Amino acid sequence: MFNTSHLSSNCPKAPVSLVTIKAVVACLFFITFPLALLLNGVSLWVSLHLRSISTFIVYLKNLSMADLLMTLSIPPMAASMLPAATYEVKVLNCRYFSVIFYTSLYTSIALMGLISVDRFFKIVRPCGKVLGQNVIFSIISSSLVWIVIFGGTAIPTVILTDQAPINKSHNFCMSMKGPAGLSLHNSVVTFMETLFWLVSTLVVFCYICITVRVLQSFRNSGSNNNQGKKKTKLRVFSILLVFFVCFAPLHLLRIPFTLHQIFNIQVCSVEWVQILHELTVWVASTNACLDPFLYISLCKDYRGKLTDMMKPRMETHTPLSTDTLSSSSWGIPGHSQVREDT
Repeated sequence: MFNTSHLSSNCPKAPVSLVTIKAVVACLFFITFPLALLLNGVSLWVSLHLRSISTFIVYLKNLSMADLLMTLSIPPMAASMLPAATYEVKVLNCRYFSVIFYTSLYTSIALMGLISVDRFFKIVRPCGKVLGQNVIFSIISSSLVWIVIFGGTAIPTVILTDQAPINKSHNFCMSMKGPAGLSLHNSVVTFMETLFWLVSTLVVFCYICITVRVLQSFRNSGSNNNQGKKKTKLRVFSILLVFFVCFAPLHLLRIPFTLHQIFNIQVCSVEWVQILHELTVWVASTNACLDPFLYISLCKDYRGKLTDMMKPRMETHTPLSTDTLSSSSWGIPGHSQVREDT
């Protein structure tokens, strides 16, 4: 997805070749793939057995599908990075699998932003509960994410990546794009970069407000539930940690590309940027392994259904709540049936 041909090479060369780094990253992808496939397969399986009676469940199902789709694109993408990769594998990756990988990645990012807004409406802004608890709204917004990101970026990219590759060693994928394809590529990169930083700002704002609201409720009620406060902080910290550890390195590295594309600023250095880019793409892909653990930690319905499905011989099942990650699940005092997530 990145064109590095414009980067300045006037800086010290990296001690490790890009070919070696690609081979190492490919091995990391192959190691990650079975775990990601297992976790996201189970995650989607569980989420599809949940009734879409809350907005969070709708977003969870869409996020599980996006993560699984990204996971399925990992093997061919990793295979194309190996030194012995065939011409056909590289072409298929450039035109299809790499596009699916990045598009699924940004679909996940956008859905995490919607989940943050959903939590904000339900916990911080009670007047927004009508919107926050509207399942139809969550279905429409999730559908728009898929349509805009896949329909507006993936499909045009596939169509315009139709040239026979001229450069078969360096910038293989970029040589498969004509002038229209290169122009689209620059626009897509800028759009995705902007999307990430907007969602990042939204995520930080929403979860900081949620934390302040929950802790303020504890103070107003005179509660000394230190354990509840710690759990609330841990939830927020885990969400932000996963989001920024996985996605921030890649997008910080993207800044030099965006600066050059918009302002024609030369950046340094081609080898270091390429090497770090390959590593940060793998780091971003590990989000697919971490999201299922967030579902278990944060969603009572998901955890309950997972437990029930792991014990098929149980004759009785504990009824699940009709809402997930509501005010009570964050331990806000003053609500009926206050309970702690464990």
